[in-house]
Amino acid sequence: MSTKAGDAGEGARVYTIGDLAREFGVTLRTLRFYEDRGLLSPRRDGTARIYDARDRDRLSVILKGKQLGFTLTEIRAMVAEERSGNGPAMNLKLSLEQVEDQIRHLEQQKGEIEEALAELKARRADMAAAA
Repeated sequence: MSTKAGDAGEGARVYTIGDLAREFGVTLRTLRFYEDRGLLSPRRDGTARIYDARDRDRLSVILKGKQLGFTLTEIRAMVAEERSGNGPAMNLKLSLEQVEDQIRHLEQQKGEIEEALAELKARRADMAAAA
């Protein structure tokens, strides 16, 4: 239910918190949490949160960062860096070092998850054999 905001400029699209929650498949609580953490900055109309296209783009970047396994602190730094620029669209600003570090981190997590799964499957097999 995006609308045109008369005071945000002719033709400027605005979104409610519900609009963004539905579009990105997140909860209202998640969006309020990101706002509390300084990642999103909607304007207020009474108690309603009004998001613009830049907020929408920023949310997309935040969720991409989460999907890639970055912490909110890391994402906040990336978003803050992006806010200082005047680019038309937000994007994850990653260095080769950041990408390499994240790959190592995710590979380590993957190994830990595979070990945990193997142990749990072995316990399940033991339990099934004992039954």
